[in-house]
Amino acid sequence: MTTTRVAAIDCGTNSIRLLVADLDLATGTVTDLDRRMVINRLGQGVDKTGRLHPDALARTFEACRTYAQVISSYGVGSDRIRLVATSASRDAENASEFTQGVKEILGVEPEVVSGEEEAHLSFVGATKELSGEAVRPPYLVFDLGGGSTEFVRGSSDVAAARSVDIGCVRLTERHFGGTELPTPAQVEAARADVRAALDLAAETVDLTSPATLVGLAGTVTTVAGIALDLPAYDSEAVHHSRIPLASVRAVTERLLAASHAERAAIPVMHPGRVDVIAAGAVVLLEIMERTGASEVVVSEHDILDGIAWSLVQAR
Repeated sequence: MTTTRVAAIDCGTNSIRLLVADLDLATGTVTDLDRRMVINRLGQGVDKTGRLHPDALARTFEACRTYAQVISSYGVGSDRIRLVATSASRDAENASEFTQGVKEILGVEPEVVSGEEEAHLSFVGATKELSGEAVRPPYLVFDLGGGSTEFVRGSSDVAAARSVDIGCVRLTERHFGGTELPTPAQVEAARADVRAALDLAAETVDLTSPATLVGLAGTVTTVAGIALDLPAYDSEAVHHSRIPLASVRAVTERLLAASHAERAAIPVMHPGRVDVIAAGAVVLLEIMERTGASEVVVSEHDILDGIAWSLVQAR
């Protein structure tokens, strides 16, 4: 079997993730060699200051140094490495500091892609393996990040895509910051913010009645893990799980009513998501209610896998 070894890095607002994998173009299969995540919170304060915080840059560069060692250990050349940077570095005045630091460490320049390109990569990563009567097209894929959420609709290819500025970090900073438990007024303000963003997305992407709603990224997988009542996070159990609307609503209500300590004690909760998961769940619930979907298909394969495939396919 002839395969190509690649390294894909997704640097978002809340996390930076690495995938080193062997890709088989003939069969369309991905063989993971190393898949990992670091919570770097690159978007710390960007919504208010317009700049990347020095601490956020330091955390990100530390993760990049670790990733460079991993990539080298698998023998991946620089021509097979791609780092895609998303919302926080699109918004920041000092994005050049981020670009220079990453290039020095990894030997490749980060690509600050548009929201539409993010959506395309997410669609490829999320749908390449989907099949069966229960997950038929058209697909509406959404990638719920820290600073933005990408929506893309299509069947075998992308029909329409749009990125809007709602995400778990951005919504937390705007509406839930400084409070242990959000008040009903704060929750309603956050929901109104999400609905306004969905109105913008709907100008480009049909959000109504998709045959299959596919949710990506840490908020969605964490809510799925809670809904499934897993004793510990299990990516195999979460991947392609189908979570009903009623379960998402119950988990969202639970998270909004939980203290920081109670959220931290949930078995599937990553420590870096404790303070932003409630806002993220609000976004997820609003998306499901807006689309009329009775369930969401959760995918562990997302923009990271799309970035990997982009290294062996024409972009």
